[in-house]
Order: sequence, then C-alpha cells, then structure tokens
Amino acid sequence: MAKTVVIVESPAKVKTINKFLGDKFKVLSSMGHLIDLPKSTLGVDLEKNFQPKFIVVRDKSKLLTKLKKDVKGAKEIYFATDPDREGEAIGWNLVEHIGDGKKVCRVTFQEITKEAVLEAFKHPREFDRKKIDAQVARRILDRIVGYKISPLLWKKVGSRMSAGRVQSVALRIIVEREREIKSFIPQEYWQITVDLQKQGYADLLNASLEKMNGEKIALGGKAQADKIVEEIKNEKFLISAISQREVQRRPGPPLITSTLQQEAFNKLRFNANRTMLIAQQLYEGIELSNGEVLGLITYMRTDSVNISAEAMARLRDFIKTTYGNKYLPDEPNKYKSRKSAQEAHEAIRPTDVLRKPEDIQQFLDPDQRKLYELIWRRFVSSQMTPAVHQQKRVEIQSGKYQWNASGATLLFDGFLALSRDEQEEETKIDFAHYFEGDILKLAEVHPTQHFTKPPPRFSDASLVKSLEEDGIGRPSTYASTVETLVYRHYVTRERGYLTPTELGMTICDILVEYFSKIMDIGFTARMEESLDLIEEGELEYPKLLAEFYKPFQEELVFAESNIVKQREFVDKYCPQCGKQMQVKWGRRGKFLSCSGFPECKFAQPFTTGIKCPEKDCGGELVKRQSRRGAFYGCSNYPKCTYVSKELPEDQNSNNQIPNHKQ
Repeated sequence: MAKTVVIVESPAKVKTINKFLGDKFKVLSSMGHLIDLPKSTLGVDLEKNFQPKFIVVRDKSKLLTKLKKDVKGAKEIYFATDPDREGEAIGWNLVEHIGDGKKVCRVTFQEITKEAVLEAFKHPREFDRKKIDAQVARRILDRIVGYKISPLLWKKVGSRMSAGRVQSVALRIIVEREREIKSFIPQEYWQITVDLQKQGYADLLNASLEKMNGEKIALGGKAQADKIVEEIKNEKFLISAISQREVQRRPGPPLITSTLQQEAFNKLRFNANRTMLIAQQLYEGIELSNGEVLGLITYMRTDSVNISAEAMARLRDFIKTTYGNKYLPDEPNKYKSRKSAQEAHEAIRPTDVLRKPEDIQQFLDPDQRKLYELIWRRFVSSQMTPAVHQQKRVEIQSGKYQWNASGATLLFDGFLALSRDEQEEETKIDFAHYFEGDILKLAEVHPTQHFTKPPPRFSDASLVKSLEEDGIGRPSTYASTVETLVYRHYVTRERGYLTPTELGMTICDILVEYFSKIMDIGFTARMEESLDLIEEGELEYPKLLAEFYKPFQEELVFAESNIVKQREFVDKYCPQCGKQMQVKWGRRGKFLSCSGFPECKFAQPFTTGIKCPEKDCGGELVKRQSRRGAFYGCSNYPKCTYVSKELPEDQNSNNQIPNHKQ
C-alpha cells in the first residue's frame, strides 16, 4: 500500500491522476458524497443551532468500508475533490471517517493535466472552514425548504410533489412568463419602405419611413399607412444627409457555466443537463493518442472570467503566431466577473490552446467535438482585437416625411476571423454615386402589416440567464434545477422551450400564496448573498438560518391550516368498488384513482377520451411525456404499442373527460 493516498470524488479521474503522480501515490474515488443528510428524516436539529446530522449514505456504506481498508496503511491523505464549495465539503466530511491519525491535506486544481496536478501538490493547504460552512448552510436551507413544504404538497395536491428553494422560484419565473404569453393581446402596426432610383443608375436604394415633421412616427393601422402612400406619390425625394462612421465590435469574455449553457443551446441546441454532462467528460479526461488520458478543459462549474497568467501568456503567443500582430491587442482584454463570483476559479477554457479542435476530433464523439470547439473558439477570440465595421446612413426627405437607408461593411474582421459564424449579415450599400442634394425617383412603395409578438417561452439557456441576472442559484445548480422541474412534470420541454404544466401552475400558485418569501426573487437573491458572506467569514451560518426559519415556520403553520386539498372528480366510476374516480398527480403527470383510496387501490391512466385507432384495441389515447417531448400512446400499452405525435385528425375536436372540482 502506498504511504500517501489521494481522494477524488469521481472514478473517471483516478487513472489519469494516478498516472501523473506516480507509484508513491494511490488515487481512490469517493464516488461523490459518501456522507450526507439522511433521506428519510429532516436531519437537522432545529432546536440546537441547526446542527446537521450527517450520516453515511446507505447505498455507499460498503464503499466507505472499502475506502477505510484502502487507506489503513497510509500516513498521509490528500483530498483532491472539486475546487468549489461542494468539493470542499465532500472531502471534509470524509476526514473523521478515514483521516484519524493521518496527516490530512487539501489540494485543488482547475484542470486535470500533469502540469496543473503536480503544481497543486507542491502547495497543499488546510481545509477552508468558511467555504465548508457556506456549503453546509446551503444544504440545510435547501433541506428545510424541501422537507417542510414537500410533505404539505403531498397531502394537499398529490404524491411525489416537491418544492425547493431555487427550484420553486425558477418555476415561478416560467409560470409568470406563460401567463404573460396567454394574456398578451397583439397590437397591429404598419411599416412603409420605398425603392428609390437615381437617374442614370439601375440599382435601387431601399429606405424606411422614420419621421414625420421631425418626430418619430408609429403607424397603427392600414388607413394611416394608405394615406401616407397616397401623399408621397407626388412628392420628390431629396437626399438631405449622408454619414458614415467606424464602429468596433468587441469579443465576448471566455465562457463560464451559465454562458456555456446559453451558447450550447443557442448554437448546438443542447439543453443545460446535456451540456454539463459533456463538459464533465471533457474536464475529467479523454483518451488521446498512445492511450494518454488528459482533461481537455478546465473546471466547468465556475462564475469567474479570470484566466491564469500562464494560460494568458500561451494564448497571446498562439494568437500572434497564428493570426499575426494585428489580431493581438497591445494589452490583454479585461473582463469583469459578477460581484459574487469565486475569483480563485478560472473561466472555462481549453487546458492547452495548442490542442485545436480539428487536431483531436478523431478522439471525440460528435457532441464532445462540438462543445470543445465552442469552448476553444470562445477562449481564443476573447483575447483578440475588435472587429471594425463601417456604418453608413443616407437620410432622405419627401415633404414632411423623413426616410433612411443604412447598412454596414466589415473593414477588419478582428476576432471574427475565428468566429465566422458570428459575423452579422452585412447590408452593403454603394454610396459612391449618392450625394447630398440628389433627387431620387420613387420606383415602388411597400406598406406592410405587422403585429406585436408576445415574449418567448424560456429555453434552458434564457432561464439560466434570467436566474443568473437575478442572482438566484449558483453555477452548479442551474442544470439540475431545470431537470428537476421536468422530472417532476412541473414543466415540459418542447423543441427546447419550457412550458409549465397544469400541475406546475397549481404548485406555483399555492407556493406564491402561502410562502411568499420563499417564492420572492429578491429574497432568494439576498439569501445567495448571505451564503457568500458566510464564505467570506462575515456571517455565522446559524445566525442566517435562525433569521430565515422563524418567519418560515409561521408561514408553514398558516399554510397547513389553510391550504384546501385539491380534489378533482370525473364522471367515471371504479370498476372494482363503484366509487367515483378522481384525478391525481404523479411523477408522470395526471392519472385516475379511485376516491376510495387507500381501501381501494384501483388506478388507470388519465386518457383523452379518444379511442385508439388500432383495430379491435378498445383502449383510449393517453398523453405522455418523453425526453423528446409530448406524444400520445394507447392506454393498453404494452399490449398495444400505438404511438403518435398528434391526435387523429378526425378526433382532434373531441373534449377530454368531463369533470368537476370539489
């Protein structure tokens, strides 16, 4: 047995890190959390300063026993779990179980490369108690909210319901957006453009109506638009001004967790969970040539845009060598992280900028290649010079109406040399033969009708952006928050966009009415700031929890007494006992259950009332949900395997089961 043991939390890292460190070290995995709050009880002593009752996770007791055996002969243990609060806590909770009588050290690294790992082991440190306290406080907060509100929802709404400190606020944001969409009333408006021609030239200049009598104009209806069309037919069009200016477009900062998820959705259509799973693979290590396993990106749960001095030097040298001096700024581009960002972390970047996507694509699956390329390109472009556009504008007068034609031409591509897909479409206008005072002929008028559009539904990306802007949650929570909402059937994901279900809206309304603080965006953001203060040593976590719990307990008592049990009956009767059937909610959505439950346990799927098209089947169609979206299947599955994305056309107008609420 090696004299020195290294503990990581993921088995994917073991082989790679062991190879870096050599035979004097033995690398073992904790497989994530081995010590945690119990699942069956609250696990927090509310009367004794919110003392957590951490226990060995039941399913991992054998693993802990093996870990104890493996470290028995070791004199030193290095805990090399992830470099965030959760990683700190995972290691700390293991110390009392496997660290007795041994020298215990903490090491962290932002990337799994030989250079980074060996450097980290040259500078071991003690565990950061403040960081651990911040993580414990978050864990207790989330446990209290979840374990106190969820049982209430089980009794009042249905089994398998849940609430969460961040999850429920995210649900509220989605629900409120959906209601904005449903209450939106489109407003009509019109736009007018004209095609103008200068004598002696064949090309047309397209201009848009901008002002009337020097004031901005908004056309609300066809009559107003038609009137203007008639008026301008007899007007002359005079070029009153021509202007142009150079505009710089600067590159964006390197990616952090939230922007990675946003970019991956917008450009690759990956949802947040898929993005983080692939990023985890790239971080933990990919087998390259000669069996070498290397981490290709730095730690992917980060809210800092910092870049290490060494990585910056290599990047600037790469840009200079590959693209030339004109693409390299005199000084590194500087970006500002959010106030709450953990500045000791780095942005998400390739571990070696020289490892270009095209050079290693044969070692990556398609999704890994796409995400790695996204990260690599954003990192490199973030330290390149701005792109320069020439913006051009022609102002045209016709009586009391002012028109404008404008466009832009790329003069210098700068960082866009790397990101051609990000180049905006250019509207190239040749101004060479247009001069102030020119008279133009009206060739054609284009009045067009438009209607205002409602705000879009949230995607994973736009929801993450909204949560980040409001200061809700942390990088490590975004993907799991969205997945929990989908798993609980509070929202559905259709073509990448999130729509609240009837159940989600019901849960949201109950929580907003009875737990106003928990569901308040500002309050949730302030709690995140308080957790940061704990990490900074400026706040004791029992004090934060005490201030939170007293008003929360009052809301809980009031809710217990006043929430009306949700019961929805349908005009169907139990075939076993004859009692009326009622709608209940489960993990997969609605189902029908005998109102005599628990004495009678008969249940069946909640159907649409539409018969299955399969001959002699006799079943009814049930709306179900999968990872690919909603679909309709037969209630007799698996005997009948009929599946369709849409209801049969001749039955689309049929109503669902008639029902009434009590």
